[in-house]
Amino acid sequence: MDRYEQVIELAKRRGFLWNSFELYGGTAGFYDYGPLGSTLKRRIEQIWREIYVIQEGFMEIECPTIGIEEVFIASGHVGGFSDPLCECKQCGEAFRADHLIKHIVEEADGLSNEELDSIIAQHNVKCPECGGEFGKTYEFNLMFKTQIGPGNGRKGYLRPETAQGMFVDFLRLARYYRDKLPFGATQIGKSYRNEISPRQGVIRLREFTQAEAEIFIDPRNKKHPNIQRFENTLLNLYSDEAQDMGESQIMTVKEAVSKGIIAHEFLAYQVALVNHFLQRVGISPDKLRFRQHRKDEMAHYAIDCWDAEILTERFGWVEVVGIADRTDYDLSAHANMSKTELSIYIEYEQPRMVEKFVIRPNMGKMGPVFKGKAKLIAEALKALPKEAFENDEIKVSVDGEIFIVPRDMVEFAHETIKVSGENIVPHVIEPSFGIDRIFYALLEHAYDEEVVSTKDSVEHNDEETRIVLRFKKEVSPVNVAVLPLLTRQELIEPSKEIANRLREKGLLVAYDDSGTIGRRYRRNDEIGTPYCVTIDYDTLKDGTVTIRDRDSMQQVRAEVATIEEVLYDMIYRDKKFETAGKPV
Repeated sequence: MDRYEQVIELAKRRGFLWNSFELYGGTAGFYDYGPLGSTLKRRIEQIWREIYVIQEGFMEIECPTIGIEEVFIASGHVGGFSDPLCECKQCGEAFRADHLIKHIVEEADGLSNEELDSIIAQHNVKCPECGGEFGKTYEFNLMFKTQIGPGNGRKGYLRPETAQGMFVDFLRLARYYRDKLPFGATQIGKSYRNEISPRQGVIRLREFTQAEAEIFIDPRNKKHPNIQRFENTLLNLYSDEAQDMGESQIMTVKEAVSKGIIAHEFLAYQVALVNHFLQRVGISPDKLRFRQHRKDEMAHYAIDCWDAEILTERFGWVEVVGIADRTDYDLSAHANMSKTELSIYIEYEQPRMVEKFVIRPNMGKMGPVFKGKAKLIAEALKALPKEAFENDEIKVSVDGEIFIVPRDMVEFAHETIKVSGENIVPHVIEPSFGIDRIFYALLEHAYDEEVVSTKDSVEHNDEETRIVLRFKKEVSPVNVAVLPLLTRQELIEPSKEIANRLREKGLLVAYDDSGTIGRRYRRNDEIGTPYCVTIDYDTLKDGTVTIRDRDSMQQVRAEVATIEEVLYDMIYRDKKFETAGKPV
């Protein structure tokens, strides 16, 4: 078995991940999180919240997972959220056309459907399932459609990202933050994409969990007020230029900004914050890099984007976080669609005298001609640039319809006015986390096997392979295992009392009295439990217990009286194991 198969086998056996709908044969793109998987996932999310909500101050909101069609027309998802699909003529299996030629073309993402068809035909690419020929490539929209309400109900979609809810709520958020930029909102929740061929376990799902932050900033000032926190942090950057050379570059945040590799401080700060989060939850630093999107793969809403990529054994470099500079694309798009201004009024330190070109539609003339549309046409005229009024007739678009307005219906003037501020459409920096992919990467990076001695007696000394999940202590789904040495009532009662005290301290405790103590240690090693507490007959005599460390397998004797404080400090406050008690 390769590392992926080892990890998935362990995950299924120990209750981290299960195939969804297994009773009915299952279906690709869906996984259930078992008892340990759910807990591990929540720990990842809670650390994310600690960083983004508590430390950064970006409050969390919760929006519906179903959105009305207008939201996704404005965002561009209805018209442009698709993948190139081709189907086998023989067996009917569907595949992403660009994935079929990845071994032939290095950058297949930006190719047209015609180019994809040409390469598939030229290189005689056949169906991986049956060897059949492929039909023509066409665009397949990845959103799940639904209908809101019975009969001719409103058309809707399951959201493909959590972001749009935060953009739609922009005015409410701005009011909450008292119209002071920068501010941010966060959301953790389910998103849905009807993937063509999800054959990569939890790397590519049809229902998945995202954690996103939308950070609204003043486009005139992209310096981050707290950049010094990370300016000396080293990042592994695989920039657009570095990709031409085929080698990433290690440099500080400060260097990356000064050399123009990362466009500005706000974007650089978020890249560094993602780096901090991923390493804190347990991603190996030597298997983490940040790859810049190339010009031909940039999303329609972004002017710059960096992906945090994690190296995996089967899938290579996998994107787990995208950090995008979305400019004002989303707010402007929703403003146009909703006919509502989505901006913030920024007051100047000192009022300014400015010359302004003023447009005054003559409603007395326009009313009889344009009737019910006159007011909308007048507002559209006011939004036109000065150059639009150079001809005798002025063209203006309202609700997709073009109107011709005679020049004598509009008056113009240049006025010098005192201006105290201006309306700004904020730009948005968005770090978007794929929690399920991070979850899998943690399992793979934590997975370890080592050969250890199994010394049952002086005469019997064998070796066996020990499987360990070396999670960071604060991430481990089970904090502590409480193990009575033998299943005797005089040991079980104090063991359960200790377990209850640890739970009152807020620690997640597994109580286990089944099988030999060696086997119980192995079971807890496999699920990543950092510490095991063993209660034996010495406990009844001197009030001490054995604490065993998962990684080193070393043991100390510690006082029962302070056991909850000792364990809590080792898990959450970096207290050294060696200080917990006397070595055994």
